[in-house]
Formats: sequence, C-alpha cells, structure tokens
Amino acid sequence: MAALFFYGTLRDAALMRVVLGTDDVPLLEAVLPGYGVYWAEGQIFPTIEPQADAVATGVLLADLSPEQVARLDFYEGGFGYDLREVQVTAADATYSALVYFPRPGLWRRGAPFDLAAWQAECGPISRLAAVEALEYLGRFSAQELAWRMPMIRARAASRLAATGVPAKVRSDKGRDTVQEISSDASHAGFFVTRVLELRHPTFNGGISDTLRREVFVATDAALVLPYDPVRDRVLMVEQFRLGPYGRGDPRPWMLEPVAGRVDPGESPEQTAHRECMEEAGITLNGLEKIAGYYCTPGYSTEYFHSFIGLADLPDDLPRLGGLESEAEDIRLHLLDFDAAMGLMDTSEADNGPLILSLMWLSQNRERLRAAA
Repeated sequence: MAALFFYGTLRDAALMRVVLGTDDVPLLEAVLPGYGVYWAEGQIFPTIEPQADAVATGVLLADLSPEQVARLDFYEGGFGYDLREVQVTAADATYSALVYFPRPGLWRRGAPFDLAAWQAECGPISRLAAVEALEYLGRFSAQELAWRMPMIRARAASRLAATGVPAKVRSDKGRDTVQEISSDASHAGFFVTRVLELRHPTFNGGISDTLRREVFVATDAALVLPYDPVRDRVLMVEQFRLGPYGRGDPRPWMLEPVAGRVDPGESPEQTAHRECMEEAGITLNGLEKIAGYYCTPGYSTEYFHSFIGLADLPDDLPRLGGLESEAEDIRLHLLDFDAAMGLMDTSEADNGPLILSLMWLSQNRERLRAAA
C-alpha cells in the first residue's frame, strides 16, 4: 500500500475526494523539509523545488490502493510529473512517501503558493473540472487528459456561471425537479457530446416519459461588434466556419462579430477586450452590453455575451488578423453603417450574433454618436 505526500491543490480535501472517488480521505498534515512551494508562473497550480532553508507544508495520504494510485497518476501524470520517494514528517514521526515532482525546467517559479487563495479563486472550477476529468479514466491516457484540461476547465467555468435569470413569465421550476437517469460523454474531443436520459415535469402537472437526448457541451463566449461612432463605421471579421461547411453551404466563409471563448477567471467584458486585440489589433474605448443568451438551446450549452465595442476605426487598419498560435485565418472588413445594415437586406449577414448586433446598433446609433 502506497503513501503519497501532496504539497499543492490536492491538499484541498474536496478535490482529493473527487480524484480518489471516495468520501473516506484521511489526510494527515505533514511537512517536507528542504523544499519550497510556489505558484507555477502563468498557471493555476503550484510547483515545488529544492530550497535548503524552506519547508513544504502538505498532507500525507497513507495506505493507498493500486486503484487509487492509478486515479492519481491519471489526474497528475499528464502534466509532466514523476513520482520520487522522500522522507516527510507527520505527527512527530518520519514516513517514506512518494511525491509528484515536476520535471526540471517544466515550470517557472512565481510567488509563494497560497492554498487559501487557490481555494477561493480556483477551487470551485478545479473541483468541477476534476469530476469530468475522472470520467475519462481508462478511456484516455494521462497525456491526452492534460491536452483536454483547458477545455474541461472552461466548461466547468461556464457551468458555474449559469446562475439563471428571472422567471416572471416562464416557469420557475428548478433543474432539481428534473430526474436525471444517466449521463455519458459519448464523444470527448475539443468539445463534448453528452447523451442524457431524463424525465422532467410537464405543464399539466405530470412527468414526462424518459427522454434520451444528445447535448453539445461547449463554453461561454464573448462576441463584440466594434463600432466607431465618429466615423460611423463597423468592423467585421471573416473566417471559414465548420457549421456552414458541415451543412453543405457552398460559401462556408462568414462575416461575424469578433468572438472568443471566455477563459476561466475572465469576465465576458475582459474576453471582449482581449479578443479585439488578438483578432483585429484594436483597443476598445468602451463596451455596450447587448444581451446574454443561449444560441441554440435545443441541443447546445453554448452561451453568448454580445457587445458593441466603441473604438477608433481608421482606414489604415490591417486587413488580416488573428493569432497564428490558434490557427486563426481572419480577414477584417470596415463597413460604413449603411453598408453594414444593407447586409441584412441581401442576406449576406446570415448568423444570429451579427444580425442581433446590427439591429441593436441601429436602435442605439444616434445615442452613441451624440455621446462621442
């Protein structure tokens, strides 16, 4: 039976319960002399390194079964960690234990790690992400899981952001009234498709038959149509889109607002500013919120936060944009207001976010111009 010492996020008992798959997690406070624990620079977890005058605070988990070690290896192993044996002190006794050490040069050290700060800022997302991650044990390798973790965390962040809206007209029944029978990730790549079996309350006071449905599990996204109220023009991006291509559309390149995934820890407003810089190279002067909405609620979890972005849009903007690191191939278009509105008459504006943004702009244009 193995004993492991944990110096980082798995000191959080709730996360450890998810990873081990049991509520029986007897964590023993322990220390590892000669090591310091620091935030891994740019990451939401810590790293550990030798330091003669330091002591790493952590927890010891003894008598782990091979199955539990396998779960831990799956969760930790894909991030470039190797198990090494050390001597730790707990309850005035010395124990031999294994520790997940990062490979040399893997992470750069930041500030000293603060578990309480991690629990407050990253704990809820990390615990929820671990629930999905451990579903894939035996299905993917630890390395494949590590590749998927950014999107797993983004889905967890979107789930936590789903706080609901008022129910003055529609039903105020909660999701706790739905009887979920099963949930299986039938496909898990960059995106996930889940097969659900459930029953839900009906409007006549009964309960539905068991339904078997697929749901496309995506993330929240921010969409922003940059508008220059002085020059009275908008900026749109054009790029190849798989949705039209998959439908058989003979012209699968689309005109759209600037858009991007809301990363964990970001607000939709922060995403809007970041994406305008990444995709179009422009700095916004301000944001006007249009709406938050489900784009295709019949089968997708994707939730859009739409904005008008106030910006200076001169003639000499670059005509190509996007990040090579994200394989983005984007062309930028500057259109006068009347020309942009004409896209709806010709049906060249044929996606919901662009149409919604143009309609909102037409209703608020005079106010925005008067304030410029």
